[in-house]
Amino acid sequence: MAKQTTFEQTLKTLEDAVSRLEEGQLPLDQALDCFETGVQSANQCRKQLTRVEAKVERLLKSADGRLHTEALSPDET
Repeated sequence: MAKQTTFEQTLKTLEDAVSRLEEGQLPLDQALDCFETGVQSANQCRKQLTRVEAKVERLLKSADGRLHTEALSPDET
C-alpha cells in the first residue's frame, strides 16, 4: 500500500509543478510529465478537501448540540 501524503505535501508538489511550467524552460516531454504530476496533485488535493469538508459538516450538524465526529463510510473516501 502506498504511503498517504499530507495535504500540505500534495499542495507543495502542485505548486512546484505550476512554477516549473510557468518558467517555460522545460522541453515538451518534461513539460507534459510536469503537467501530469500537477493534474494528479490537484485531484488528490480536491479529494482530501472533500473528505475534510464532509467531516466538518458532520461535526457542525450534530443533532444533540454536542460536537462529535463520525468516521466516513468507505464510499465517501
